[in-house]
Amino acid sequence: MTGNNRRYTKSIHVGTVKIGGGAPVIVQSMTSTDTRNVAATVEQIERLEETGCEIIRVAVPDRIAADAIPEIKKRIRIPLIADIHFDYRLALLAVERGADALRINPGNTARDNLGAVIKKARERDVAIRIGINAGSLEKDILAKYGGPTASAMVESALRNVEFFEDHGFEAIKLSLKSSDVRTMIEAYREIADKTPYPLHLGVTEAGGVMRSTIKSSVGLGVLLYEGIGDTIRVSITGDPVKEVSVAYGILGALDLRRFGPDIISCPTCGRCEIDLPSLVEEVERRVAGMKEYVKIALMGCVVNGPGEAAEADIGIAGGRRQGLVFRKGVVVRKVKEDRLVDALMEELDAVIREKSSRTNGETNN
Repeated sequence: MTGNNRRYTKSIHVGTVKIGGGAPVIVQSMTSTDTRNVAATVEQIERLEETGCEIIRVAVPDRIAADAIPEIKKRIRIPLIADIHFDYRLALLAVERGADALRINPGNTARDNLGAVIKKARERDVAIRIGINAGSLEKDILAKYGGPTASAMVESALRNVEFFEDHGFEAIKLSLKSSDVRTMIEAYREIADKTPYPLHLGVTEAGGVMRSTIKSSVGLGVLLYEGIGDTIRVSITGDPVKEVSVAYGILGALDLRRFGPDIISCPTCGRCEIDLPSLVEEVERRVAGMKEYVKIALMGCVVNGPGEAAEADIGIAGGRRQGLVFRKGVVVRKVKEDRLVDALMEELDAVIREKSSRTNGETNN
């Protein structure tokens, strides 16, 4: 699942970022700040950039928020999508102010007004995500299907795609989001067989960190494993920085993208003689923000640790008041328990330097 089995789609661009057409699955997020507060919004986007966010979406509830777009864009490094609901004039203004793309919910935008938005986006070469939400489907479609079913969402998506195409617009990205994981999976599967456009995956209103991680991992994971999906967002109530970390975790688990350390640790058993949970927390704290991909194993048992984690780039295995530091299953150091994390970080720095040296050597050759 490194790309050969992925559904091939048309490609579009959001700013400088290519979506679809064989490009890597792109990680997106959305700010939780008031867009009108430029300083707070930029600060949050900068933190998201550091975590690996590649495209950011901001809410545009009024003209002041739209007018803030140029100043925000001047101070960030990633493309910006303007999220529009109800008032099509804000979409027109967001495009004029330099938004790299729009997210429109056709379910709450009148057809004549939507045509004006499409015209403006086409003139400025701005992509549009047609965002179909289970909670805002057209009334006639809801009546036909008796509720927000997967097929209802697909019919809404196809109806709107046809409208956009009739207006000569194909810089389209689609999303069919539901808070129900099964509905979301079925909708994306069905639409993937009926359109060539790139798909943005997400489970909407997924909840707090734990519930959202579970629901997003299942929903997004199933679809990505089947080759469906070109961009993703994990929706978490709270700090959006956590969304990006979970998104890369899902992509990493499927070997689709590698960003930052991959930490594996044993669940502990009666043989564990160190405080492994605290040790794991400390290592996670120290590697937070690291962009290099390194597989780190944290094992609670000296007897089995190195062998069970032989594929890890580096790891530690604890014992009574001491532990081993190993690389690729080979022990390189034996240290006291209170020095385990420090010793691991020292060896980790060496591993990263060696990887960087090899990469630079290959590039120069």
